Amino acid sequence: MHRFLMLVGICLLFAHVSCTSKKQEKEEEFKFLVTSPLRTDTMVTRTYVCQIRAIQHIELRALERGYLQNIYVDEGKFVRKGQMMFQIMPLLYRAELQKAEAEANYAEIEYLNTKQLADSNVVSKNELALAKAKLNKAKAELTLAQVHLGFTEIKAPFNGIMDRFQVRLGSLVDAGDLLTTLSDNSEMWVYFNVPEAEYLNYKSNLKKDSVMRVKLLMANNEIFEYPGVVKAIEADFNNETGNIAFRATFPNPKGLLRHGETGNVLANSVFKNALLIPQKSTFEVLEKKYVYVVDKENVIHQREISIAAEMPDLYVISAGLAEGDKIMLEGIRKVRDNEKIAEYRYEDPKKVLPRLNVYVE
Repeated sequence: MHRFLMLVGICLLFAHVSCTSKKQEKEEEFKFLVTSPLRTDTMVTRTYVCQIRAIQHIELRALERGYLQNIYVDEGKFVRKGQMMFQIMPLLYRAELQKAEAEANYAEIEYLNTKQLADSNVVSKNELALAKAKLNKAKAELTLAQVHLGFTEIKAPFNGIMDRFQVRLGSLVDAGDLLTTLSDNSEMWVYFNVPEAEYLNYKSNLKKDSVMRVKLLMANNEIFEYPGVVKAIEADFNNETGNIAFRATFPNPKGLLRHGETGNVLANSVFKNALLIPQKSTFEVLEKKYVYVVDKENVIHQREISIAAEMPDLYVISAGLAEGDKIMLEGIRKVRDNEKIAEYRYEDPKKVLPRLNVYVE
């Protein structure tokens, strides 16, 4: 019996300790964590979806009608400027050239004979002028025939990489038919769209002779090893999107980038004396961002904020808060606007920001 009473006493003691511990935990759970915005210099990396284009990307088309007699290159191969690529059967144009050469020779002989007669006053000067005109016409037709024959040879206009063939050996091609495309990938033009506000900030802060340097995040989530420079901005904004296109030039000495690729441009923006707050301290109502500000009487006030830039776990604030304001960091789902809280724990933002991670409530 004595043992039984001792056992019951011990159980009651443990139950009391357990209830007290749970009560303390519950009280601790409802203590709110509060911090303040941090004023500091920071750098924000902005990401823009981009399209990658070769600095030169052209279509090679037939200039004369005929059968495709020879193909001297292969798809995907590098070709040099002036290198022979295609040969359209030249027989007809070679025959026309020989005919034009013969007519030019005949006109020249006729002119020389007429000149001798004119020098002896046997024929008039008009006769000589007519012979000269016939010779000039024959020479012009000879030059034209040479050009047409030259059109049967398609040569590379610059160093580049061949694309897919659109015709095959022996195909009958007409003037203007697409043969293939050629890309100069020694440098790449990367286009990305920038919102109007960011464009204005960029132009306002751009110093004379300075350039905007960017990086390229490729589709495999690796950073391209060579940085790019923004060298051109389009003239007009897109009225539908409110964006304007920037063009960055990237060197491509190893030929890794190809025409038509996609990726993301990474651009760094420096913010002097920026006001930073944790993303987890904010909430959204009708697409507007708010925080809860704690006043001197511990009353909660909902306040709208404007965001200048976004960083991992942080916002750069452009309006709505001051450096000394106290904002709720944790427990924002447990309070309402104009509600008074009994107590809270304040933590310095210099300690809060370094240990932040994405907040999920």
